[in-house]
Amino acid sequence: MKGLLLPGDRKSVEPMAAKVDPRRVRARHQSMHHFVATAPWYGGAILRRAVDYVLAQMERHGPVAGWLVDDTGIPKRGRYSVGVARQYCGILGKQDNCQVVVSVSLANATASVPCFYRLYLPESWATNAERRAMAGVPQDVEFQPKWRIALSGLDQMVADQLPHAPVVADAGYGDATEFRDELTRRRLGYVVGIKGETTLWPPGQAPLPPKPWSGRGRPPTRVRRSTEHKPLPASAVAMGLPHEVWTAVQWREGTRGLMESRFVMVRVRPAHRDELRTEPRPEEWFLVEWPHDATEPTKYWLANLSQETTIEELVRLAKLRWRIERDYEELKGELGLDHYEGRGWRGFHHHGILCIAAYAFLTAERARLSPPAPIAFLRAAAVPPGFRPRGATAQA
Repeated sequence: MKGLLLPGDRKSVEPMAAKVDPRRVRARHQSMHHFVATAPWYGGAILRRAVDYVLAQMERHGPVAGWLVDDTGIPKRGRYSVGVARQYCGILGKQDNCQVVVSVSLANATASVPCFYRLYLPESWATNAERRAMAGVPQDVEFQPKWRIALSGLDQMVADQLPHAPVVADAGYGDATEFRDELTRRRLGYVVGIKGETTLWPPGQAPLPPKPWSGRGRPPTRVRRSTEHKPLPASAVAMGLPHEVWTAVQWREGTRGLMESRFVMVRVRPAHRDELRTEPRPEEWFLVEWPHDATEPTKYWLANLSQETTIEELVRLAKLRWRIERDYEELKGELGLDHYEGRGWRGFHHHGILCIAAYAFLTAERARLSPPAPIAFLRAAAVPPGFRPRGATAQA
């Protein structure tokens, strides 16, 4: 922990050993490497303790507002580090050789901390016994899509009785209908991004009822579509909304002042493969952002929150994801989350959990030393009309 918190360009074990114990670098390197890569301590207990530590200070500034689901890529060369494969790497913005980690964070407007951290194991790894054995992948770890890994993290958070809040995720998760269905089945609220191609029934519309029974065979039970009556892409639904329903909403203070854009929220029905269902999907909130300087809408969300939810509340939740991006930026840039040089499953997760524990300490200290109300953007007091400093000329 001391090595992670000390300054330095590299936070792999050997450079940290040199800083922590410069007179006994070799011995310290051996003991630290064993602790991270080999020792059989349970990372989940450390992570839970770190989350409890930071929660006490976070909640001084307000209740937990969201459970943020996301993943991050760690570029890697070679092919022997656990989970490394050619896949989409968000930090590079393209397909490349990398490892991908799925995480869930607790967040409010002031602070956030990851409380679940799991490596995504590509199918090329999950089905290769030799590679698994070489990297020490546990036998019970199987190939799962990222949304299923995130779901297991959410289940763990529920079991740990962490403060409940809506799940917030980007379109990489929100476009998985199974993910949204599983959240609904667990009675978890969500605000998740979707792509413009995702199909929806426009406001006030739904699939046609089953065909009338002809008197022969089994009575039809599935809802229907037709060439004239069918769902539309989310982008088309948004473009078809009248101009007067769009509202300017401010959601938080940024480094350049209040952040503002145009939004609209309407009730729609998701339409994914509903022709195989016996009843339409329930209505949800459809939130759209159309910035003032854009020629068309840019972002879309679905939310299963209550009908009393206001557009300001929905926008603040949808935009809360900036906190997890801040987490990753600091975890990598300051604490060396992406500096681990080992190849094994255990060491990879131990290193990540220790980085998160160090980050939790820093987050708790920040929250403890900061006043509950933000002061970074205080404005100068207004000058009363006709005020003139003593000794100033009339012109001044």
